[in-house]
Amino acid sequence: MKTKLLLALALASLVFTSAQAADYAPKVGLQSWTCRNMKFDEVVAFAEKHGLKHLQAIGNHINPMGSLDEAKQKKAILDAKGISFYTFGVAGTSPDKEVNRKLFVFAKAMGIKVIIVEPKNDKALWDGLEELVKEYDIKLAIHNHGKDSVYGTPEKVWSVLKDRDARIGVCMDVGHLTGAGFDAGKEFVAYKGRVYDIHLKDKKTEKTADGKSVILDVMVGTGDANYKGLLAELKKAKWPGVMAIETDNATFAKEPSEFVAGAIKFVKTNAK
Repeated sequence: MKTKLLLALALASLVFTSAQAADYAPKVGLQSWTCRNMKFDEVVAFAEKHGLKHLQAIGNHINPMGSLDEAKQKKAILDAKGISFYTFGVAGTSPDKEVNRKLFVFAKAMGIKVIIVEPKNDKALWDGLEELVKEYDIKLAIHNHGKDSVYGTPEKVWSVLKDRDARIGVCMDVGHLTGAGFDAGKEFVAYKGRVYDIHLKDKKTEKTADGKSVILDVMVGTGDANYKGLLAELKKAKWPGVMAIETDNATFAKEPSEFVAGAIKFVKTNAK
């Protein structure tokens, strides 16, 4: 009887876990760099139009080093629309710890749990940032740009992560990671739970007439990014973060509706 009961409980647990995995879908949000030609109110209306409930803001839209009262007013507008101001960045950093403290004070006031950064790879600067992470219990996520940038490869990112507090992690820009020649699905796993934000972007490498390689910013799902592998790993991990839609393409940014709608549809269709 006891054996049958244990088997029944084990089976029920397995069914429940499988159902949870089946129900999982990553949260999709908006990186407001995509709407860099818009004013704050226009960004809010744009997010509302596309049903996006998570906003990652650049300084042009909500300035972390500016007036806190103004930022609170903007947050109140977002709150009223049911849009979460969940993070900001890529935030500039300073060699001066007390200047960087302003980012953490701002984040605390806004209820933000992770800040997107791309500092110089300088030990003293990182020592100060790590102290602030511990003091405020707010995560930092290192953003990667192109391969030749300061954190353009996972190896460069790990040069910081390996000796730092686990609350220092990664904002994984899928487009730039792909353009640098890496597999987003594999690198998500390799970061061992330290991916705290994702930029939903795609890149494609093409050859020009003279044989040179050029990296193009394209519609999500039409480039070289291994989104099939990444979405499978997100589901497996039940990753709780936000995939923030972003484009570096100036043409897309002029009128981003088609790009954003396409990204939303791609994730909805493929994250099953």
